[in-house]
Amino acid sequence: MTSPQAANGLTIENISAGYGQALAIRDISLTVAPGQVVALLGRNGAGKSTTLKAVMGMLHLRSGSVSMDGVTVSNRPVHARARTGIGYVPEDRRIFTGLTVSENLEAGRRPADGTDAWTPKKLFDLFPNLAPARDRHAAQLSGGEQQMLALARTLMGNPRMLLLDEPSEGLAPVIVDALAQVVKTLKQEGLGILLCEQNTVFTAKVADRAAIIESGSLQYEGSMSELALDDAVRKRYLAV
Repeated sequence: MTSPQAANGLTIENISAGYGQALAIRDISLTVAPGQVVALLGRNGAGKSTTLKAVMGMLHLRSGSVSMDGVTVSNRPVHARARTGIGYVPEDRRIFTGLTVSENLEAGRRPADGTDAWTPKKLFDLFPNLAPARDRHAAQLSGGEQQMLALARTLMGNPRMLLLDEPSEGLAPVIVDALAQVVKTLKQEGLGILLCEQNTVFTAKVADRAAIIESGSLQYEGSMSELALDDAVRKRYLAV
């Protein structure tokens, strides 16, 4: 599947990447526009997280290209891709457990290109559970609070595109509902989001489009409403 390069947003064009000599993903093409959520779905080991790592520059591309707002970033290191407006929230969160919530936010701070920069105050409004915990060490937070902190710290970098890897994994339903509301708010703010998930109930609440990956290759792409009506596709690629 080949996607045309977008002037605004993220363009992933025919990328292949892997570990050692083995290819883990092959010819993946996707576009994510500003204010759009695209869910990358699939079973464990299908290649979802590998795709995000390849986009972020954590894995060397064997072929293909990645562009942000029309600028090719395929040969740039991770920090340079972040400066183009791509933010990454990994599955294992990677917060600084020895730092406080406020210190974690400061660690993620990067100047904004415009005037609407994310600040700790704005983030505490978005994540109200973090406000009373601002002086607590991150190690003392619940799993849900740590996930919120990981996302908030990334937003302090003022990205225009977010890569979210399994954000709902292991969280209580009430926290997943709160996370869904946050994603909707970010979408309204104009952020594009590439969301890797297995939780189809969560993705149905927030995503505009779905792409399904199986054995490292894209097998399906369509709107969430189209996927909801396609029992055969869901059973073939998503059923456990």
